[in-house]
Amino acid sequence: MSHTLTALSAALPLASGWAVHGLRMHRRYENARRDPLSNLWTRDAFEEQATRLLTRHPHVAVLLVDLDGFKAVNDTHGHAAGDAVIRATGASFTDALSGHRRSVAGRIGGDEFAAAVALPDPAALPWLLGGLHGEITAPLRHDGHDLMVGASVGAALSSDAPEGSARELSALLRRADERMYRTKQKGGGWSIAPAPGSGPGLRTVNGRREGRPGTTSGTGAAA
Repeated sequence: MSHTLTALSAALPLASGWAVHGLRMHRRYENARRDPLSNLWTRDAFEEQATRLLTRHPHVAVLLVDLDGFKAVNDTHGHAAGDAVIRATGASFTDALSGHRRSVAGRIGGDEFAAAVALPDPAALPWLLGGLHGEITAPLRHDGHDLMVGASVGAALSSDAPEGSARELSALLRRADERMYRTKQKGGGWSIAPAPGSGPGLRTVNGRREGRPGTTSGTGAAA
């Protein structure tokens, strides 16, 4: 028995060391999947977790958010101010989604963000969008200046779409993107996409929504 206890006591520090090492590696892996400025998930990590939400919950709101006036902040106050806006936007997502345990948010472009939120009741979506928009557009004090950005928010609800490919993340992001773009054209704010087929969609150019960067024709401002 004494030999067994001796062997166990010798093995415990080794096992503990491997456990600590494994925890550190996991944290490094998770940190690599985080955007360093916003502290939100990167695009790949967001898409992975959002897809998981869609397979597990009947009512998932997919949001696409584009900042309005971000370039003007960079041009006027410098890139440090732009970085502060990105950090504040990440914090806004964290605050707005704090009451939604089954949710994920990511920074998927320079000033473009996305989220997926499982809702017990789809009727709560307008309050979620209004709260998020208000958080993002609140004045930010930085280096003696009040920084102001607007936001255009588009949302698509998975349960509004028929079963099948229309409920996949790519399709919901496309609908949210169209709604965000229409909202941006009207001066910003938030809007929920109608059910598929209930209104005309935007034309696709070069495989992307008309008006998005990378298209060769469009109606005006890029999202």
